Amino acid sequence: MALPAVIKKDFRDSIRSLSLLTTTLLFVAFATWLATIQWIPLMYQDSTANRSTLALLNSMRQPTVFMVPLIGLSLAYDTVAGELESGTIRFLLSLPNSRAEVVFGKFVGRTAVIGVSILVGYTVAGAIALATYESFDAVVFGQYTLLTILYGTVYIGLATGFSAGMKSRTRAFVGAGALYSLFLLGWDVLLLLLQLAIYGNDIPEAGLPDWFKFVGTLNPSTAFMKATKAVIPQYGEITSYPEGSAVYLDDWVGFLILGLWCALPLVLGYLRFTTADIQ
Repeated sequence: MALPAVIKKDFRDSIRSLSLLTTTLLFVAFATWLATIQWIPLMYQDSTANRSTLALLNSMRQPTVFMVPLIGLSLAYDTVAGELESGTIRFLLSLPNSRAEVVFGKFVGRTAVIGVSILVGYTVAGAIALATYESFDAVVFGQYTLLTILYGTVYIGLATGFSAGMKSRTRAFVGAGALYSLFLLGWDVLLLLLQLAIYGNDIPEAGLPDWFKFVGTLNPSTAFMKATKAVIPQYGEITSYPEGSAVYLDDWVGFLILGLWCALPLVLGYLRFTTADIQ
């Protein structure tokens, strides 16, 4: 069984376990509800962007940032750890598959699950917008859909890599929860503590230095917003984050950060998995 077969098996397993169906229904419900909310905050009322499209992106912005990581981590936290704990990993490796094929095959399989779910959910939202909005930029929304799939892929990579380094579902679950808490809840707190430790209550007159702003950008959620702005410039009209003159604060750097957050955990998890004693 080669890599494509591992991917196919993992995707089929998600169908049998109803993971694909459940995730798809969640995204359909989520996107459909948001597509009905055409709300633009007062601060964006003077925007030159397509108002209906801007309203939909604004409605989806924060829910996407919080919901996609939660689903991505939930889908993939036990991909390898679950197989190790149940003992089925021995069957996978005896077909034969290499450990690399198991780890990366499961990553691609779970990426396909979240990708299909987001695509279906956002397609429904786009159809509602086309049918009911006075005007709607389908190209921009299509770009946002693909960027959201990329965002979900990052968390699949994080969770799969973490799972490959764990030996039990419990540890993998705790690890996934810790990652979610760090990126979505704790990052700003850590930044504030760092700011207080370095500058106290007095922010420099020139503002915070670019390197400090870059630390904030290292959060996958912030990197996603910067990457989105790089592709959809008008997205910057409904988001705000520190800007700077340094090249490492350019919007395109968001793609690099997302790529690193996806690839590094996968590689590190795989390396740890290669030394795991499987009995």
